[in-house]
Amino acid sequence: MPVEFNPEFDQSTEPKRAVWRSMHRGVRGKCPSCGAGTVFDRGLLVVNQCGHCGEELHHHRADDLPAYLNIFIIGHVVVAMAILLMDADIVGMWSVVAISCATAIVLSIALMRPLKGMVVGIQWALRMHGFGGDDD
Repeated sequence: MPVEFNPEFDQSTEPKRAVWRSMHRGVRGKCPSCGAGTVFDRGLLVVNQCGHCGEELHHHRADDLPAYLNIFIIGHVVVAMAILLMDADIVGMWSVVAISCATAIVLSIALMRPLKGMVVGIQWALRMHGFGGDDD
């Protein structure tokens, strides 16, 4: 559903929201508004509304960005680790492949929730996709 332009909403009159604080709260899985409620219901499903402060979170559009960030981060970590292991000649090639695959799987699973929470926090702080104005 496309976001429509509302000429009556003037973002300059709205108080600014702290982006870094919202990102940090999102990484921890907390509501970007109050920091007490949770962002996730189960798995990667974002709650419709914060259970503590009532902030609506269903506006988020964190579709593919968390996955792209995850690939970017994990790719750099795993490739650097593989290069170091191969250069040091500590283990054989198949061991490097096994270690790299296991590291990529574990880290990607561990990072997905914090990255998605961070993206929701950024969107809330920047009032993107309905997080500001009359919809707030």
